[in-house]
Amino acid sequence: MKKSRMLLATASLCLALTPLAAQADTSGKKIALSNNYAGNSWRQAMLTSWEKVTGAAVKDGKVAAADAFTTAENQATEQAAQIQNMILQGYDAIVVNAASPTALNGAIKEACDAGITVVSFDGIVTEPCAWRIAVDFKEMGRSQVEYLAGKLKDGGNLLEIRGLAGVFVDDEISAGIHEGVKQFPQFKIAGSVHGDWAQDVAQKAVAGILPSLPDIVGVVTQGGDGYGAAQAIAAANRKMPIIVMGNREDELKWWKEQKDANSYETMSVSIAPGVSTLAFWVAQQILDGKEVKKDLVVPFLRIDQDNLEANLANTQAGGVANVEYALEDAQKVIEGAK
Repeated sequence: MKKSRMLLATASLCLALTPLAAQADTSGKKIALSNNYAGNSWRQAMLTSWEKVTGAAVKDGKVAAADAFTTAENQATEQAAQIQNMILQGYDAIVVNAASPTALNGAIKEACDAGITVVSFDGIVTEPCAWRIAVDFKEMGRSQVEYLAGKLKDGGNLLEIRGLAGVFVDDEISAGIHEGVKQFPQFKIAGSVHGDWAQDVAQKAVAGILPSLPDIVGVVTQGGDGYGAAQAIAAANRKMPIIVMGNREDELKWWKEQKDANSYETMSVSIAPGVSTLAFWVAQQILDGKEVKKDLVVPFLRIDQDNLEANLANTQAGGVANVEYALEDAQKVIEGAK
């Protein structure tokens, strides 16, 4: 928890801890995680955080079970079937990282009608009966262009690397990036590729588009793609632009190497994978009878030039800079939204 607290401070998420209030008995309740994708380091870190925090909660008797399930194909129809199976298995709450904001609404409504609490996070859903936990993804995208405007007064051409096509998060971050370009018209999106939030996919996609691009001064990203972009650009013997990173350990490590070698400057931003643990505790609190607003917003985790080393030191090899939430943190988020 010491490391998590350090990152909480970095994210400006200063949640003062308070003593535990008397809790109703949720020890017999079962919570499930429905996850649509696990093919990158962020999702792996998200699942690891879920297992760590919920495993302790089960051991401590806070809930009876906190099982995690991931679909194989990242298809909304497959995830909808997964949720329907969870209904049949008698879970009291389902925490969802959704493949689509709308395509799962039918299954979500079925769960609600069966008396099941549904809390969506990261990939949120629009079904009114569900709760939603997200960062302001549009602002996350817009802030990248604002940062570049502070570093590159004359502007220039940008390469946009998007995430998984058709996913809410991808659409929102991209919309924010394009809002940023409208706000700072000295920049132009010269090309766009999908990197699927994975460095190997991003590297291939960037390598494929580079020959058709003019000189680029910046790369705006969504997370998990910065290191792959850097590898592709270096292999093409092109001048290294400012690549906005996404808090992955390989990105932060590369950034540190470049910073030490030639004073390379950039920033890094992403939603913390541990938001899954916040969603767990929010679900537990709803089962406990607490009144919780349907929409909760948490800050994204930003890393800058002056705190790069501290965050890298606290990021697991192959992982993602992270914040994990305790019950007390969830209570503070809930209270702060009222």
